Amino acid sequence: MFNHEDKEELEVEAIKLIDKAETLADKGKGKEAIDFYEKAAQTYLDLGSYIKLDELYTRIIQIISQFKNNIQAVYRLKSIIRKTEELKLDEISAKLLIQLGNLSFKMKDWELSGESYHQASEYLWKTDPDEYLSLASILLLKAGQMYERSSLTKDLGKRLILKAVMKMNKFDELYQQEEKRAQHLLISKEFEAAGDKFYKISTYFKQALENIGELLDEADSKETKLNAEARLIHFIAEYQICFTATAQEKLKEKIEELGKSSIQLFQQSISLLKDYLLPKKGDFDREIILRITFDTMLLMIIQRVLNIEQIKGSDFLLESIESNKNLVKELKTSPYFKITEKIETIGLTETLEDLLRVNLGHFETIKNTLISHFM
Repeated sequence: MFNHEDKEELEVEAIKLIDKAETLADKGKGKEAIDFYEKAAQTYLDLGSYIKLDELYTRIIQIISQFKNNIQAVYRLKSIIRKTEELKLDEISAKLLIQLGNLSFKMKDWELSGESYHQASEYLWKTDPDEYLSLASILLLKAGQMYERSSLTKDLGKRLILKAVMKMNKFDELYQQEEKRAQHLLISKEFEAAGDKFYKISTYFKQALENIGELLDEADSKETKLNAEARLIHFIAEYQICFTATAQEKLKEKIEELGKSSIQLFQQSISLLKDYLLPKKGDFDREIILRITFDTMLLMIIQRVLNIEQIKGSDFLLESIESNKNLVKELKTSPYFKITEKIETIGLTETLEDLLRVNLGHFETIKNTLISHFM
């Protein structure tokens, strides 16, 4: 502990260091100025004056942003971030990481930019999830967008975009809990209760879809918005299908209503993903190919279950994209496309063995129980 005189002496020393830093900054000597700001910051840290720390690191960020050499700026930021992380200064680290994310974005270093935004989001969420809900969600979205640009982190990027949308709508953790409960109820053959849970989960994704415009700016991220919308629509339809498969006969009207809604939703999702894929000439994202054909397969399944075949899935999928022969060829290689054609040709019951052999995504663990309801 410092006595009163020692404290005053340290405060005076810190002010002198800041004055020297400001003088150097005015002369355009940014690197030297930062050295003095960091010494002042250490002094305030010793004094336990965290408000002053925030002010000083904000000033350091301003100076680094004026560096003409981006590589030097990145190096200096990383060095300072390591120090603030060691000191557990999470909010300050987040601010520095946002700056690093912005800078590495300018340098087209997508992985570093994504990593920086992602870590900044984590620090803010850890600091105060209520106060920083919006900013942490936006940073998570930006991280996803950056990761999507790199072939090495593309899949992680897609997952983070969806997670950001769920965080903004405050159901990311709740959704996982509810899905586990629904799966347990289904395996326990408590079908009505499981159906209610699946329906409830679908409403979370409906809410997110309605609010997606608040998080995604179409002008700045059209492809990201399109992809996220398609994924949310897919989840709504998928959970509604689970309701129709598990609900009791007494809910016949509700089953038919949600079934028809799912048919429309799958068509919407397929159309969005076609818009995403059509301009591409090759090197198609395999995950998107599997998703769009998976939705096409589910479109056929729900129609056969309800006995209201309105549309032939394979025709709808390939409609208006015939000009992109590479895309058509890629779609036809998907195992889900082949099952779709088989359902169309010989029926759903005769295709159930194929469904048991193919991966059904995050419902893989309960697919035997679900498929038994289609028989």
